Amino acid sequence: MNSSRLKLISRQFEGFDASFAVQAEHFEQLTGCRVNREFEEIHRLYDRMITGKEAASGEHDLFLCVTDWLPEAIQKGLLLPLNEFLSEDPPEGWPDAWNPSMRGLQTDKDGSIYGLPYHDGPEMFIYRSDLFDDPAEQEDFAKRFGYPLQVPATWSQFIDIAHFFTRPDAGMYGALTASFPDGHNNVYDFLIHLWSRGGDLVTKDWKAAFHQTAGQEALQFMVDLIYKHQVVPKEAMDMDSIRSGHCFAQGGIAMMWNWAGFAAVAEMPGMSKIAGKVRTGLIPRGDGPQGIHMSLNIYWVLAIAAGSKNRHMAYRFMKETASAKMDKATSLYGGNGTRLSTWRDQEVRKQFPYYEHLETVHRNVKSPLPIPEYPAINEVLSQMVDDAMRLRTPVTEALTRAAELVDDILARAGYC
Repeated sequence: MNSSRLKLISRQFEGFDASFAVQAEHFEQLTGCRVNREFEEIHRLYDRMITGKEAASGEHDLFLCVTDWLPEAIQKGLLLPLNEFLSEDPPEGWPDAWNPSMRGLQTDKDGSIYGLPYHDGPEMFIYRSDLFDDPAEQEDFAKRFGYPLQVPATWSQFIDIAHFFTRPDAGMYGALTASFPDGHNNVYDFLIHLWSRGGDLVTKDWKAAFHQTAGQEALQFMVDLIYKHQVVPKEAMDMDSIRSGHCFAQGGIAMMWNWAGFAAVAEMPGMSKIAGKVRTGLIPRGDGPQGIHMSLNIYWVLAIAAGSKNRHMAYRFMKETASAKMDKATSLYGGNGTRLSTWRDQEVRKQFPYYEHLETVHRNVKSPLPIPEYPAINEVLSQMVDDAMRLRTPVTEALTRAAELVDDILARAGYC
């Protein structure tokens, strides 16, 4: 038996804690190697592992890294390329056992691969099926709005339904956002709204484009949810994706768009008051002719830190964790597995019905710019959204200022 140890660092999230615990115990029984696990708040994780280059220090063997950070991590030499390992001893079913959308973002321009997919989003529309299916609610909604109560196809329908279910005196709001300025969901929400209205982050010649009409509509919509329509509680301003997911699970929210994993949280007995009453669908599209159902292709990969002193054992853990059995465990314990077999598994679908939609959602997904400078751009976007959401700066002014800063970042990096 091997008495060595591995050190793994991950984002702080109950689903990761639970799934890695099962996988670490399985690996220790298999090999005798213990996997020590550390969990860190997302901003601190980036600051430590990427900005502080802790991934090269030898302190960690395994790093759960979100795809947004990969171009910078690869450029700085913070992750170990896996090509030799994958060639000599690939994971079960590699690569065809994964959707192509789960394999691209960790692959560098030269074909080097720097991680195996561990946890998938994507963001989805999540709603209370018991409310939507209630005959009395359906009758009242149809009388008030003149069309059936159903999953909203457009953002204007979303607003109608949010108004209908917002009943503060009864402790109920129609919608919920994750608007805490952590550079995570506040930025991703803006991108979803931008893309669903036919907008783009940058032009083909690498100039900012997000401040144009679609971006103005997107950011104004986010602001109006809280202040004009008042269908989202103001407490959402201090909620990150995890807190908003837990809030939804307590039953006072009719619908939200969020990471699919929080539909799983809402189905967890003991953690949720609405287990068995949650369904998912496509995120609404913009109302104009450019409108499209859109989600984000952002996922977490398990990578070997460049400073690892036990690389072969680290890869062995990655390979074992990527197996069909362990990927399914990721899903059953609160994360989102990434293999097609997990997405199609009947036991997984019975416990978490949203898995039946995952392949459909992945047909229309976009990712943030896959460049090393994206984290800096992300910070600009996060500040922009927060300034607008907290009414420090008018929407148009916030967008214009952010576009100037993004143009400067891109110009200094030589993109335009």
